[in-house]
Amino acid sequence: MRSALRSFFALVLRIFFRRIEVSGVEHVPSVGPVLFVLNHPNGLIDPGFLLCLAPRRVSFLAKAPLFRMPLVGWLCRTFQAIPVHRRQDAGADPAQNRETFEAARRVLAGGGAIAIFPEGTSHNDPQLRPFKTGAARIALGAAAALGAGTRPIRIVPAGLYYRAKQTFRSAALLHYGEPFDVPAIALAPGAEPPVEAVRALTERIGQALAELTLQAERVEALALVARAQRIFSTADEPPAAPAPLAQELEVQRRFVLGYRLLRERWPDRFTALQARIDRYESELTAAGLDPRHLTPRTYTFARVLRYVVQSVLVFALLLPPALAGALVHYPAYRIVGYVATGISKGDESALATVKLLAATLLFPLTWAAVGVAVWIWTKGNVVATVGTVAVLPVAGLGSLVFFERVDRLIGRIRALGLLLFRKWAFMRLVAERRAIRAEIIALGKELGLVVEA
Repeated sequence: MRSALRSFFALVLRIFFRRIEVSGVEHVPSVGPVLFVLNHPNGLIDPGFLLCLAPRRVSFLAKAPLFRMPLVGWLCRTFQAIPVHRRQDAGADPAQNRETFEAARRVLAGGGAIAIFPEGTSHNDPQLRPFKTGAARIALGAAAALGAGTRPIRIVPAGLYYRAKQTFRSAALLHYGEPFDVPAIALAPGAEPPVEAVRALTERIGQALAELTLQAERVEALALVARAQRIFSTADEPPAAPAPLAQELEVQRRFVLGYRLLRERWPDRFTALQARIDRYESELTAAGLDPRHLTPRTYTFARVLRYVVQSVLVFALLLPPALAGALVHYPAYRIVGYVATGISKGDESALATVKLLAATLLFPLTWAAVGVAVWIWTKGNVVATVGTVAVLPVAGLGSLVFFERVDRLIGRIRALGLLLFRKWAFMRLVAERRAIRAEIIALGKELGLVVEA
């Protein structure tokens, strides 16, 4: 059951996110006890990534209230999660965490892998929250219980990066960092690790995760950095393949450092650059474009002709199933949006989770309802009913691909129209993008930062 659910949710994640990448897998030990520590920006999506994409079996520490939820609780038990009793949860008894720690230590002592979010809760803050000490206490206690000659417990930090965590069909990265050993400290049976050792290991975990995550002092900084990175990473010649998300994350991390240094040293230059980026983005929005459309070499006659031919062939092939898929799935799609907005109540760290859970429930119900309708209409024709239900998910996926392509085509048509009929406006935007990029590079050099697209 666990393997089947893991494969199913991996597929669901691949559909919800247009692009998922995993890097640093070579840092994950294939055998021996491992404690994964992760940042926690996106609700139940975060553990889903590790459960579905980790190269080995993992058990999670999860807050106890999740085990009381009808569907989520069943999933927690199926994936052998370990409940954590937090003081802020209604009816919680933190004294029960002794059993939690013992269960986690038994998994590690048996050479297994567990995962924990040291921040304690999912959040929307632009930087990591202060860490709880549970991860360090579990690791040190388990290390003390291991016998001589056994493999040491290794902590593997893992950073989660979302380009737009609440947005359907966005991009996400799971990035493993360098593992490090948990020091073995002699403890009496049942004794807790010393406070100094717990504090030191917690600080080391914090440093490791800080090197894998995107953080800033304020949300506005992350928003400006993301916009600057989009402009900076766009070139006149479209790339053969998108840059790896790990590279995108590293560029943004350098931009955050540049943001802070520029504000501190030259606030006037910072304000001028921010205003320039804002103005440029406003002009793009008014034209219905994004920086990726401003690649002049894309619009040569040969490339335009090839793109048109490819689009016509794709549209001719996908149009019938796309229309059928849209007709069947659009009501559920809209309901998912309403439900997610209502339940999450503006909490972006929960929005994607609610969307995913609602979609996982509503789309199969839609297929079942259509199957019942076909059964009645065909007077019990099993082949027609089963065939229709089997085709519906494929039609829905085809519809998704089709309308994403339509959206990209519309953007390209707008850019081409601007180039053909208002070339001066198109080239002015291109020139401004180049100028902003050149200014970012110059500032990076002055600040002593190496910035590469």
